[in-house]
Amino acid sequence: MSPLRQVLGRIGLAFALVVIVSPAVLFFLWMLSLSVKFEVDNASYPPVFIPEHFNWGNYAAVIDSKRFSTYFTNSLIVTGAATAFALLVGVPAGYGLARMRAHKAAVVILIARITPGLSYLIPLFLLFQWLGLLGTLWPQIIIHLVVTVPIVIWIMIGYFETTPMELEESALIDGATRWQVFRYVALPIARPGIAVAFILAVIFSWNNFVFGIVLAGRETRTLPVAVYNMISFDQLSWGPLAAAALIVTLPVLLLTVFAQRQIVAGLTAGAVKGG
Repeated sequence: MSPLRQVLGRIGLAFALVVIVSPAVLFFLWMLSLSVKFEVDNASYPPVFIPEHFNWGNYAAVIDSKRFSTYFTNSLIVTGAATAFALLVGVPAGYGLARMRAHKAAVVILIARITPGLSYLIPLFLLFQWLGLLGTLWPQIIIHLVVTVPIVIWIMIGYFETTPMELEESALIDGATRWQVFRYVALPIARPGIAVAFILAVIFSWNNFVFGIVLAGRETRTLPVAVYNMISFDQLSWGPLAAAALIVTLPVLLLTVFAQRQIVAGLTAGAVKGG
């Protein structure tokens, strides 16, 4: 390839990257601007992007609210439990599917991964209603597994298929059982994949909105639902609303920024090697 084509290719890639990323960056910066302005500045015309005086009280009002700690705790419980159960089930399942080369089963996992979670909501809602669990945290934890388990299994299939079989065969020759091979040989090698599966499961579970708004009660709402409930017909305060949205976004944003390389590697391995 000629140097001119390489330069043009890089320019085209940079331009495409700017076009794709710039709207998201602009929306995030505008939300940040809303969160530090007084309502007078938020309602002014023409719009004010950088105010003369910053209103940090929007963040204080959100954090000091009585229900914020409850909703934050609910999000931690739901996300933590859903991620833990997904890893407990998904890692061994991914190992088994990878070693058995169960391509048809892997296709089923792929279908479950790309199917919208909303498709499972109505039957599970009726089931939880019949069991009398609506309004508790258990329905949210269970239904989040619909999202987290396929992600974990799909990523782990890709990682286990890339691990060298020679090490496991040597352990089997030395008298190790299949469980011992999985625990002492396969798991340590697949730790990067487990980390990626953990990160993605946390992100998808933490940001889930639909399940929480349908299945949660007044005291069991998660943070995304709590932010939505700040919108009312009587009064809409853009400052606290934007501050609450940023607070909800901050944990997964930091997790994504610090683990972006592992996330890309996990998605690539799962897409190329899996099934």
